Amino acid sequence: MIEVKAVSKQFGTITAVRDLTFRVEEGEVYGLLGENGAGKTTTMRMMATILAPTAGDIEISGFSVRHEPLEVRRRIGILFGGEVGLYSRLTARENIAYFGSLYGLPPSRVQERIDSLSRILEMEPFIDRRVGAFSRGMKQKVAIARTLVHDPDVILLDEPTTGLDVTAATIFRRMVTRLQEEGKTILFSSHNMGEINKLCKRVALIHKGRLRFSGGLDALRKQFGTDDLDDIFMAVVEGGEH
Repeated sequence: MIEVKAVSKQFGTITAVRDLTFRVEEGEVYGLLGENGAGKTTTMRMMATILAPTAGDIEISGFSVRHEPLEVRRRIGILFGGEVGLYSRLTARENIAYFGSLYGLPPSRVQERIDSLSRILEMEPFIDRRVGAFSRGMKQKVAIARTLVHDPDVILLDEPTTGLDVTAATIFRRMVTRLQEEGKTILFSSHNMGEINKLCKRVALIHKGRLRFSGGLDALRKQFGTDDLDDIFMAVVEGGEH
């Protein structure tokens, strides 16, 4: 479970997130919507204890990011958009294994997890190749596997399909469904409304650091009087929220 409680984040005189409150239930895939610069990544960095909230608090599985950051880190896996940060001279397997060891997993368990994730993400053809020459999509698959290697209860995914082609994105969505069936709690950040529509039943919509909506997709459509999520998104961006 993730509970965001009146969270704000300031960088000097700039307020990136203001008084954000929403809740993600255990075993739920929850969408965090907003255009680039809306505050999605800042919010997820606070969840991951990389940034400290200026005000408010976030609880992950009952642990406070302010007061119990180590307990939070033990329970989360996180993937940020942009540069995936892999070691180019290591193979895909070695990159994933390195992060598994950082979480204290025994080598046999690490290899078991790598083999499983490699099959799910269809990485077997390149799992033992060095990542330096990989395509963006191949690197993204390795980064996703690295996020999941320690089998976290709470998974934070910031624009996870960046660089993935249609086939790879479909594989990813199937994996998210599988993780949900295993009882994982997943926060999925995106500005791709179609993807959110396929994966999530509830969302939080953020614009300029403020919460514009939190609840079910059906309620969102009803509030804005349209089934087109792209139209809803643009209404909020253009200041037409109800």
